[in-house]
Amino acid sequence: MKVLVCVKQVPDPESNFRIDEHGRGFDETDIVFRMNSYDEYAMEEAVRVKERLPRVEITALTVGPPRAEAVVRRALEFGADHGVHLVTDRGQGIDPLQTASRIVSFAKDQDFDLMLLGVMSEDEQCCHTGPMVAALLDLPCATTVIAETVSEDGRFVTLERELEGGRRQVVEMPLPSVLTVQSGINRPRYPSLTNKLRARKQKLQVIDSTGMPSAGKCQELIRATLPPPSETGVFLEGSLEEKAEALVQILHQKTDVL
Repeated sequence: MKVLVCVKQVPDPESNFRIDEHGRGFDETDIVFRMNSYDEYAMEEAVRVKERLPRVEITALTVGPPRAEAVVRRALEFGADHGVHLVTDRGQGIDPLQTASRIVSFAKDQDFDLMLLGVMSEDEQCCHTGPMVAALLDLPCATTVIAETVSEDGRFVTLERELEGGRRQVVEMPLPSVLTVQSGINRPRYPSLTNKLRARKQKLQVIDSTGMPSAGKCQELIRATLPPPSETGVFLEGSLEEKAEALVQILHQKTDVL
C-alpha cells in the first residue's frame, strides 16, 4: 500500500512580520519557518496506518522554494520512507490550484492508494488544496477527517468527518482516496533519534516544478497590508484607592454602569 502525505512549510506566527518592498507579501528576513501543524497530524496518521497494516510505504511531498526542504526532512523524522521536493521559484503567491496541479503532476502515475493532507495551512487557511487534488485526479475525497480506519485488504477506508454543531458523519470510501485531516485526530509523536539521524542523510527526490502543467489560478494576491493597530490601553497610576476611584470613573464614562 502506498501512502502520500503532502506537507507545507509555513511561517511561525510568532515571527515579526513586515510587508515586503513590493507590497504583495511579507519580508522573509528573520522569519522562522516550520511544518504546518495540520500536516503533522496527517503524517502521524500515515505512520499509524503503516503500524496497523503490512507493506505500507509512505512518501512525504512538499511544494515550495529551496528552504522548504526542511519540512520534507522533518516528515522523514516522523517516519516517512521517501521524501519528494517539488521546487518552486518563490515561496509566496502560489495559490491552491497551482499547488494542487504540481502535486497531481507528480502523483498521477505513482498509484498511491491513500493521499493525506492537513485540513488547511496555517498561513493561507484556504482548505482548497486537498479537494482540488482529488478533483484533478478524479478521486473520492473527504474533508475534516477526525478518525479513519483502512480495511485489512486495503480496498476501503471508513472514516468520521467533523461537522458543525459537534456532529460527525461516518463515511466508507473506496481506495484510492484523498483525505484532509483535522487536528485532534491523533497526537503526533516525537521523532525518534534513529529517524532523526536517517532524515539528515537520506537523499530526497528533488524536481524542478516550474515547468509542470498547471490547471490555472483560482485567486490573485493584489495587496498585502498589516492589520490596523488596536487601541492602546490606559495605565492607572497612584495608590490602590486612587486607581480604584479612577477605574470607577472610566467605567462610568464608557459604559454608564456605575
